[in-house]
Amino acid sequence: MTQRTPITDRAGDAAAGKPDAAVVRDALGVGVAVGLSGLAFGVTSAGSGLGLLQTCALSLLVFTGASQFALVGALAAGGSPFTAAAGAFFLGVRNAFYGLRLSQLLDVPRAVRPFAAQWVIDETTAVTLAQPTRRAARIGFTVTGLSLYLLWNLTTLLGVLGAKAIGDTGAWGLDAAGPAVFLALLAPMLKTPTERAVAGLAVLLGLGSLPVLPAGVPVLVSALAAPLALYAEGRRGGRTQPAAQGSTDLTHAAEITDTADTADIADGREQGW
Repeated sequence: MTQRTPITDRAGDAAAGKPDAAVVRDALGVGVAVGLSGLAFGVTSAGSGLGLLQTCALSLLVFTGASQFALVGALAAGGSPFTAAAGAFFLGVRNAFYGLRLSQLLDVPRAVRPFAAQWVIDETTAVTLAQPTRRAARIGFTVTGLSLYLLWNLTTLLGVLGAKAIGDTGAWGLDAAGPAVFLALLAPMLKTPTERAVAGLAVLLGLGSLPVLPAGVPVLVSALAAPLALYAEGRRGGRTQPAAQGSTDLTHAAEITDTADTADIADGREQGW
């Protein structure tokens, strides 16, 4: 699949890449839009029975919205703490794979990596991968992570304190802000047929397994879309290559035959046929 992210840091990157102001603007837009959904988490967490300190500790220490929602959602539905924590853990596994990719792109000092790892989530990954240069990627990651972390924790606190006043967060649409922003970031990156096939298959796998698997597992199942699509593409390419080779062989044989015929005709003329 096509990679659009930088792996070098040359002096000309700043001139050839995206202006810093544009990167900051885009990153702040994502941070603010998704950060507001912390209100929904705060209200949901309070409704599930968690206290103020417990809810705020989740946002400060876990800081991955999907896992946090999965945890409090399972508790609100009457699930055991162990089951709720297991679902949140499975859902957060994807951040480890994000980290493997971002560690190469950002190339931050070792002393900074433990702190940067706290901000490796869907939104920071999407913003980072969308940048054309390493400088832009670092700015996008930092601004998105910082703005989202601060706003997410602030709105979590406000959500817990104002849970009764806000009421149903679904009526406000705050719970849909995060997924909507992520889809908006992802859609422009799906430029090749293979990338679109992976995305479509991932949606089908995730939705198909959602009713029968525990929370968090459908996300991991949807990750199988990438190897499946690449395998299908490889099989299709393997069938096309022999056909193309066969066509080339036939063309080459025809050229040899034509050459031989031409030589025979020339010999016949020389011998007076």
